[in-house]
Order: sequence, then C-alpha cells, then structure tokens
Amino acid sequence: MKTKLIASLVTLTLMTPAAYAEEREHTEELVGLGSGALIGAAVGGPVGAIIGAFAGGIIGKSVGDEEEIKSQQVAIAEQDKQIQALAERSANYDALASDYAMTRAQLNSLHAAREAKLTELTLGLNVQFKTGSSEIEPHFQSQLAAVAKVMDADPGLSIDLKGFADRRGDSDYNQALSEQRLANVIAFLEQQGVDRGRLQGQAFGATNPLNSDGSFETDFFDRRVTLELVPGAASMAANQSN
Repeated sequence: MKTKLIASLVTLTLMTPAAYAEEREHTEELVGLGSGALIGAAVGGPVGAIIGAFAGGIIGKSVGDEEEIKSQQVAIAEQDKQIQALAERSANYDALASDYAMTRAQLNSLHAAREAKLTELTLGLNVQFKTGSSEIEPHFQSQLAAVAKVMDADPGLSIDLKGFADRRGDSDYNQALSEQRLANVIAFLEQQGVDRGRLQGQAFGATNPLNSDGSFETDFFDRRVTLELVPGAASMAANQSN
C-alpha cells in the first residue's frame, strides 16, 4: 500500500510543474509540496505524506519569496548608489556656486575700490605751475608717478590732458606757455612708462579762466594742466556688468 501511494505521489509531483509552469511562484510551491510529500510518505506513511506535502508547500513558497527579496535588495542597493552619486554632484554644484558668489563679491569689491581711486585721482589731477614757468614741481611729479602706476595696472585707461595759462601777458605768449606745460606733463608720463597713444592733449592758453575776475590769487588756479582718466571700452563694459 505504501509503495502504491509513493508511486502516485511521485507521478503527481512530476506532472504538477508542467501544469503550472506559467507562474514561477506556483512552481516553487509545488516543488516544495512534492518534495515534502515524498519525504513525509517515506517517514510517516499516508499521514506523513499529507503533513510533508503541506510543509513542503510552505518551504517552496518561502524559497520563492527569498529570491524575490534578494532581487529587491539588489535593486534598492543600486538606487542607493544612484542617490549617493546625485547627492555628491549636488554638493559639488553647491560648492561651485558658493565659490562663484565669493569670487564675484571680491571682483565687485575690486571694481568699487578702482572706481573710488579713479575718482580720487581725477579730482586731484591738476598740475599747478609758477608764474611764467612750465617746470613740474616735485610735489606734482609724485602725483604723476602715481597716475602712471594706475595706467600700468589698467591698460584700458587713457588720459585727456588740457593745458592753461593765466591772463597776464599777451595771448600768443600764454598759448605757447600752456602748450609747453602740456608737453612737459605728457613727456613726464611717457618717462614713467605710459604709452603716448594713451595720452590725448590740447592747450587753451588763457581762454578758459576759472574765475571771471583776474587777481593774483585767482590767477594761480589758471596756471595748470588738468588730467582726466578715461576708461576704455573694455573697462566700461566690465563696470556696467556689475
């Protein structure tokens, strides 16, 4: 009797996977079911075969679940790697953005300091002369040397120079004197390394006095060469972008 029961269960076990091959989970359950039945029949007879088949079905289901869990764990691990990579890229972007903002702030600060220096120089760039003289006094030579350094630091700058004389003397003399003063200032800047092409000048003689009433005191301010720093196209574009 036992032999017939075992043979029947073996036959059932061999036929069952073919009938349910379309679903992996059912197949694994049935494999466990058949295996459990064989073991149970061998050990405990018919009752053992039923109990073994039930236990084998549970074991087969567990095996299928374990495989699915492993597959999910692999997928989760891959997702974790991708998330970590994205987090690192995001951190790098944040660091780059922070560096850019810091560099931009430093650049803006430099531009502001440059503009302040240019304004300071422009306001004070009057070279004064003694009566009837075109010689540059030592005090103004040091100022012109500072201007040359600014010109060297910013190749986009140029200088617009204007020469003047006071109203004492005739117009031809004053015109010639203003031209000589202008020429001496330009020559001094060239000696400091400023290219002549960046220096534009014009002499006006006594035609542009600062005060309408001439006097000994007011005439002093007319004996001068003025300098105006002019930003180039590149410098102006850089300032406008800020």
